[in-house]
Amino acid sequence: MQLAGLVEGYRTHIVAAHKQPLFLLLVGFISSFLFIRFSVRMIRARVRWWPGNVTPGGLHIHHMVFGVGCLLVSGIGVFATNGGRPWLDWFGLLFGIGCGLVLDEFALILHLEDVYWSEQGRKSVDAVILGILFTALLLTGYAPLAVPGSGGGRWGLVAVISVNALMSVVALFKGKVWTGLLGIMVPGLSWIGAIRLARPSSPWARWRYAGRPRRRARAVRRERLLHARVDRARTWLFDLIAGAPDKVPAHHAVTHRMAEAMAARASAHLDPNRHGRPAPPAEQAERAAVQRRRTVHAGRARSYRARRRRSS
Repeated sequence: MQLAGLVEGYRTHIVAAHKQPLFLLLVGFISSFLFIRFSVRMIRARVRWWPGNVTPGGLHIHHMVFGVGCLLVSGIGVFATNGGRPWLDWFGLLFGIGCGLVLDEFALILHLEDVYWSEQGRKSVDAVILGILFTALLLTGYAPLAVPGSGGGRWGLVAVISVNALMSVVALFKGKVWTGLLGIMVPGLSWIGAIRLARPSSPWARWRYAGRPRRRARAVRRERLLHARVDRARTWLFDLIAGAPDKVPAHHAVTHRMAEAMAARASAHLDPNRHGRPAPPAEQAERAAVQRRRTVHAGRARSYRARRRRSS
């Protein structure tokens, strides 16, 4: 009876409501993300019977490459078939698979380096969860910005969208990424995030709390009591879903900052235009090179004469 009820509910709320492509997209999204995370954790654990990475000719191919292929095939296929059935359902599933594979390596695209198992790689999990929540809200019939598609004044709609967008931006500047992004779909969340205190490390706190020690102290106290617990719960959940990141030595961050500073000083030294001085002309550079060669030859000649005097 329960299975029959599920089938009937699926036909009523999904098929009859023309939401099957979106439902299959969500299924493909979640399935591909869970599968690829299981796969990379097996590879990380060096399980012998697991296939491992795809490395034709020694070139490691990231799985986001396959995800981009799925997105291209599904997107072009929808236009080529005019969105007809059953192609729309299959392309929706393929598009969801591509979303899961690409967003699982979102941090690599953002940083343009392999940060998959680092702390920066957690941005990929953030992107995947936000994508899944966004798709699930659409599937349940929730209208973006909580504004119905028809009816109502045009200026009222513009006002609601503008105010909600402003509140979302303020929440993001206050360091509340999840509240700001989810507030795009649920306006009340972004408004709450915009009204409450900013996180101490956020741009808003640096701009607005520098001359307000009491407010900054309240923000630090709230960060320590409330956000620290939330971050610990978030870290535990992300470790459970995606695996714990690699442990970085304590001196790694300092070394990285020192290397960046040295590279910046070297770049400034090699680029005369950085200090407002024109680059030396080609003739001066050539004369300097000739002078260096003469100095080297003179040094070699003096060394040769000194060796001859000692030998004689």
